[in-house]
Formats: sequence, structure tokens, C-alpha cells
Amino acid sequence: MALLEIEDIYHRFDALEVLRGVSLGLHTHELICLLGSSGCGKTTLLRLAAGLERAQQGRVRIADEMVSEGSGLHLAPEQRRVGLMFQDFALFPHLTVGENILFGVRKQDRARRGWVDDTADRMGIGDLMDVYPHTLSGGQQQRVALMRALAPGPRVLLLDEPFSGLDVTRRAEVREQTQGLLRETGIATLMVTHDPEEAMFMADRILVMEAGRILQAGTPTETYFHPASAYVARLFGPVNRLEGGVAGGRVETPLGSFAAPGIGEGSGAQVMIRPEGLLVGSTVKGDGRAARVIDARLLGHASHLRLAVETGSAEALELQARVPGAMLPEQGRIVCLAVDADKAFVFPV
Repeated sequence: MALLEIEDIYHRFDALEVLRGVSLGLHTHELICLLGSSGCGKTTLLRLAAGLERAQQGRVRIADEMVSEGSGLHLAPEQRRVGLMFQDFALFPHLTVGENILFGVRKQDRARRGWVDDTADRMGIGDLMDVYPHTLSGGQQQRVALMRALAPGPRVLLLDEPFSGLDVTRRAEVREQTQGLLRETGIATLMVTHDPEEAMFMADRILVMEAGRILQAGTPTETYFHPASAYVARLFGPVNRLEGGVAGGRVETPLGSFAAPGIGEGSGAQVMIRPEGLLVGSTVKGDGRAARVIDARLLGHASHLRLAVETGSAEALELQARVPGAMLPEQGRIVCLAVDADKAFVFPV
């Protein structure tokens, strides 16, 4: 049984329909990421689950208790026993760190207060309980906000872009620490993010949203290696896009032939290849294509290459490749180009 069930939710703001028949189930010990671009409806869905917005159509259950049904039943946020962490942390400036964390905990609840003391030490903020939020770094404020959401022992935790206000280095550190704490507590967590890498790192399942609908639901591996649409493929980073017509169940491109299952004979198809799906070698051999290096840039853990492949037309086909290590061929060099089929996806045009 799902701990949080959202069924057939529709919602609009004036004439704008922001959610269109959305359903999901969140289970104990599970972390689901709602992933999508700004305006796709993911934060509205989170607010409806929390009770901060009144649902117009559909149902919300928490631990088998109906908390929202159509335009009638609507339990207030404080009656739903959910923990909610806002994007801007929303700490109370007039309360100390300790008072912020314990805000929703009853004074006589010794078990939860003991949990707060132990967890604050492990999260590295145990010696900050008597200071005020404005004296803290962004990473420290994030930990305080997370602990405040968890301290009362909620049934479900809702996170709205919890790492977006942190710099890149701090974000990776705090993200890993947060994931560890959530795994330890086992709390069912629904998290909103627009960052695909963050969703891949944090989630047990990713729900990709666009225009108020869930386009695909699956594990990070399923979503990345088997995107259900061109939109989902593009969401996880830049892609090289090639077009061609389908003949004999395949589409021919300057980089070879690709199977086009489910696309009608004679129809247009697009092949999307991730930059890391282009395999670059030093010499042309076998089935590889010759490509000319336009530019090469070191990114630290990888190198980004811009390549040109002659197609017989007036303009060469320009591609992006991402290769591991410090592979930096000089401008104008001819290299060998092949395709990793696991990172190439075919969709109708």
C-alpha cells in the first residue's frame, strides 16, 4: 500500500490548466523525484499534497487517510502530518537554530527531542543550537530546515528544490548528507527538482513532468537509458539530433543505420545521441566515420569536443562529444567516430 496516494488530480489557475489527471503512489522508504522544467506543475502538485493549495479535482490519501477529495474535503496542512521543506528554507529569524528545529515538537516528547540532539551532532550543527539563522552558511541553513521538517516525525516528507540555493561544491556535499539521513529514517519522500543529475543521484524513481502531465515514471537507469520521448531524452542534457526517413524499419543517417521500431514506413524519424554516446578514437578504422576536430575543451573529469562530419552537402554535420579524461586532440585533426547504440534513441519527428 502506498503511503501517499495522489489520484487523478486536475488543477488550474484561472484559464491555465497546470495539472491534468496526475496520479502517483509513494511508498515507505522510497524517494520519488518530480523532474521537469519550470512551469510543468511539479511544485503545484507538491503544494496540493501538503494542503497548501485546495485541490479542485481528484483525491489525496496519506497513510490510507483521505485528506483531500474534489472541491469538498480538505484537511489543513497541520492535520496531515507531513514535513515540508521550502526552497528558501523559510527559517524563523527570531528563533535560534534549536528553537527552529523543535518548533513542531511537543515539550513532553522526549523521544523526538533525543533524536534532534543526536542528529544535530551527526549533521555537524550540534554546536549551533543557540545561534540565529542569519549567522549560518547556506549549507547549515539547509540542514536546519531539513531537521525542522523531520523533527515532529511526519508520515511523509515533501521537499521543494531543497538544494537550489547552494553553490555547486556545497550542493554535492549537502545532497549526499541529506540522502544518508533520509535513508536512515526511512521516511517516504517526494522531492521537486529541475536538475536531472540531482534526480539521478537522489531518487529511487523519477517522474518526468511536462505541461501538467507525467510523461514517464521509472528508476534513474530506466529513465536515462530508455527515455519514452524526445522531451525526456533532451531533459537529461544536450543531444546530437539527426533526421531521416524510415525504410525497412530503419533510419539512415550520416552516422549509420538505426532501428526505428514502431515508426511507420516512409515516416520521418529523429535520432538523438548523447554526447557521451559518440565514441572517439585516434585513427579511423572499421565501421568508424572520419570526423574533423573543431574545438576541444577540458572540463576536469571529461573533455568536450566539437566535431564536423562531411555529409556530401554544402555544410558539414556538427556534433558534440564528451570523452573521459584529458583527451584534447588539436584543432583540425581527423579522428574516428562511432556510436554507442545504448545512448542513441529514435523517435518520430
